[in-house]
Amino acid sequence: MKVAILGGSGFVGTRLIDILKDEYEIVNIDLVNSPFFPDLTQIGDVRVPSQMNEMLKGTDIVVLLAAQHRDDVTPTSLYYDTNVGGMKTVLDAMETNGIKRLVFFSSLAVYGLDKDKPSEESPADPFNHYGKSKWEAEQVLQQWLSSHSDVAVTIMRPTVIFGERNRGNVYNLLNQIAKGRFMMVGDGKNHKSMAYVGNVVTFVKYIMEKDKEGCQIYNYSDGPDFDMNSLVSLTEEVLGKKIPTIHLPYGLGMLGGYCFDALAWITRKKLNISSVRIKKFCANTETNSTKAHSTGFIPPFTLQEGLSRTLLFEFVHPQPDNITFHTE
Repeated sequence: MKVAILGGSGFVGTRLIDILKDEYEIVNIDLVNSPFFPDLTQIGDVRVPSQMNEMLKGTDIVVLLAAQHRDDVTPTSLYYDTNVGGMKTVLDAMETNGIKRLVFFSSLAVYGLDKDKPSEESPADPFNHYGKSKWEAEQVLQQWLSSHSDVAVTIMRPTVIFGERNRGNVYNLLNQIAKGRFMMVGDGKNHKSMAYVGNVVTFVKYIMEKDKEGCQIYNYSDGPDFDMNSLVSLTEEVLGKKIPTIHLPYGLGMLGGYCFDALAWITRKKLNISSVRIKKFCANTETNSTKAHSTGFIPPFTLQEGLSRTLLFEFVHPQPDNITFHTE
């Protein structure tokens, strides 16, 4: 079986290639080379039909990871060019090459913020361009499926994914806590669904081998969810240090976020703090992942184990190669 991973040079793709490469023929198609699997990588763009038509020849399964995903992409049209336009191009190339199996990484962002543990049946209500573009891409896919009954599609809607070498929002949070620079905005009782990358890619492999027909949608998170106070306590325990925490009122925190927005606009630099990130930090982002965990899948790691492995890797035993992946 040949698996084409589109956008596999990044954080999730690297871990997915690692667990698939011994059992499948893998080709990674990305705009940049893979730091760990350059011999499996071809440089290509999901927005270019001629490239997709040629590079997907002989493929049995497509895993579509390629996306614009940061909170601060400009111009915002890039979200739709890649996330929606890329979907259209890939589907056309699949039809040209007779490919019948697709795994698409969407996002929990399609549900919006502060929803009450949305399930796969919950209505879409995206609040930013990333979520809106992912939802539009899903709609393009569903429209395509209405005239392609002989294909098997899996739509993954993972919560925020973290793990070793990732430089996204979870790492930024853990880094601030570990270095004693953390300031809690709000009371810290808001819960966060998270997913350890080792579990996410193992679930994808499990579903690739299990779901053979129709369209299945899966939320994915690891549980039980932590609230922000518990996350600080776990970090203290794993690193063996007392971490002072200052609680800042939500309104004051958002005001600070707007100040950082203005600074980023003036300097034309992308900063780690913004009003959007503070809003997301203070929101409840719990999700209902009952469907995924009712398939028979057993995660190889608990959420606490994933967080502990990440903390030890990043702050106790850092790797000398300094290879990292920047996501949200």
